[in-house]
Amino acid sequence: MSIIVNATVRKDQGKGASRRLRHQQQVPAIVYGAGKEPSTITLNVHEITHLLENEETYTSVLDLTIDKKIQPVIIKDLQRHPTKNIVTHMDFLRVDMNKEIITNIPLHFIGEEDNEAMRLGAILNQFVTAIEVSCLPANLPNAIEVDISNLDMGEHISFTGITMPEGVVILALTHGDIEAHDQSVVAVQEPKLMVEEAVVETESTEGEEGTDDKAKGDSDEGS
Repeated sequence: MSIIVNATVRKDQGKGASRRLRHQQQVPAIVYGAGKEPSTITLNVHEITHLLENEETYTSVLDLTIDKKIQPVIIKDLQRHPTKNIVTHMDFLRVDMNKEIITNIPLHFIGEEDNEAMRLGAILNQFVTAIEVSCLPANLPNAIEVDISNLDMGEHISFTGITMPEGVVILALTHGDIEAHDQSVVAVQEPKLMVEEAVVETESTEGEEGTDDKAKGDSDEGS
């Protein structure tokens, strides 16, 4: 099912015009790419806020409708108010359905409830939560699932261990030296390792404080 984003052409530009639009509950935006001139557009803040509540909106090819003309786009960037959860500006990238696109896709880790090591108290460390992929727009996944159900204590999954959807490749693994770019994504670790790291950090901090106290005492004795 396609996701439709309704927009109108925006003629007034500049910070003043954008402020006026926001007061009118409109969101200034721009659409560019595919060898065409950028177009400034306006969105309805309530409609776009509702659409963005769906995670798939961020990773889908959207049907941007401008004055009844539809063009396929993806969200390239968005800005929000620093203190309010309100979208203040959006960038859309036009896509050619016959050409590959590069974008970030979130990772969904599944199988945690079936992992024996985690049932015994192991900790799941997620090092990467999204990866940059290349694919045709029609093959663009909303998310990539990483099954951790069979990971034993101390084991990890790297880029090369992810089962990718057909027609989708991890961009980092296309640079030639796969081993150099094969980053760890997730690992199952013993909880005591986490505790030991915390103890070492605490001891290091206390040691620094002790040095400061000694220096202060020496200074007081000399005064």
